[in-house]
Amino acid sequence: MVIRSPRGRRSPGPKNPDEALIRAVYAEHGRALLAFTTKLLGDRAAAEDVVQEVLVRAWQHSDVLTNGRGSVRSWLLTVARNLVTDRVRAQRARPTEVEEEAGAPEPTRDHADRVVDALTVLPALERLSPDHRDVLAEVYFRGRSLPEAAEALGVPTGTVKSRSYYALRALRTALGPAAEGAVG
Repeated sequence: MVIRSPRGRRSPGPKNPDEALIRAVYAEHGRALLAFTTKLLGDRAAAEDVVQEVLVRAWQHSDVLTNGRGSVRSWLLTVARNLVTDRVRAQRARPTEVEEEAGAPEPTRDHADRVVDALTVLPALERLSPDHRDVLAEVYFRGRSLPEAAEALGVPTGTVKSRSYYALRALRTALGPAAEGAVG
């Protein structure tokens, strides 16, 4: 573990008595602090962060370590416990993060999106020829495959394929700039 000054600078070696004191405190109590905070948090990386913060606080209040009143270890463990408590409370105050599960269903679209689509796409569909409109209705709105749409419309599969291509081109033209990336 690298000890950093309260300003975040890396410290290569003790240059003042406080730094030497903190290094000695870490050498004597660092393992106990890390074990204690790891047990409380269940996460070694988070525990290391707490131990570093405890040492920074010890550095800022080095007089507590040298005044001879009470146990240094109990003061360090109390500071660590308080920091862990603050960390846990802060995590509880934030909304929980939701992880995406593999195979989870796609989120449903908002009703407002469907209204906007209806207000823009339906008038554009009305400008298409009946053959183009019927092909798009079968393939995109009813979700049929090309052979299924061909059977429903009574035309060959190749005709459905070409009509859907030209229908989408005509729909893009009818929608204008609003169709950029939306139809397709």
